[in-house]
Amino acid sequence: MPTTAANNGRLGPLSQQEREQLRRRARLLAGASVAYNVVEAVIAISAGLVAGSVALIGFGLDSIVEISSGLIIIWQFSHRLPETRERQALRLMAIAFFGLATYVAVESVRSLLGNGASPSSSPVGIVLAAVSLAVMPFLSWAQRRTGRALGSNAVVADGTQTLLCTYLSAVLLLGLVANATLGWGWADPLAGLVIAAIAVREGVQAWNGEGCCAPAAQTDQGSSCGCAGETRAGGNHPN
Repeated sequence: MPTTAANNGRLGPLSQQEREQLRRRARLLAGASVAYNVVEAVIAISAGLVAGSVALIGFGLDSIVEISSGLIIIWQFSHRLPETRERQALRLMAIAFFGLATYVAVESVRSLLGNGASPSSSPVGIVLAAVSLAVMPFLSWAQRRTGRALGSNAVVADGTQTLLCTYLSAVLLLGLVANATLGWGWADPLAGLVIAAIAVREGVQAWNGEGCCAPAAQTDQGSSCGCAGETRAGGNHPN
């Protein structure tokens, strides 16, 4: 079944030209995400190492996950039939999330148990978190809108990861401000544990590939999206 344009304000199948335009938009948005997150990762990890902040380092590592997610989308949509790479793209995103969650959780627990030095305040980290909190929602909206129009769960998942960055920015900002103004050193590793928990949740959802091979993701050229052994026998499957 061809992709429909219901999410673009009209019903009916997408034309080949519209589908190509959406694919180009998905690549451009992924590229913009990669560029922003490269800068964000460098600043966050550097500032986190200086301040001894596990939450800030975890935020920087999440930016690396975002970079890998964007590169996965670019890789997927460089193929003539990107739907065939849908399952692989989701699994790669999930692995990156699990790696992030493991590191941040271990370091946060070590800090809470007193096995690490108390983090110092980080004005750079506070500014970075505030900027990301303002920028990320708009990028996430554009990514998820494009993904729904294409019927691509991988693109939607990439947008969800960007939305996760918004939540993490808020958590990070609260933790850094609490540490800087009230001297609550425990707020930093606690924020890190929240980041780890959210990362695990997103990783599980990506690994399960919810909605993969949904009819909306299929094109006129074929019905397979790379989900071996999974078929849909008629009917619409919601995203």
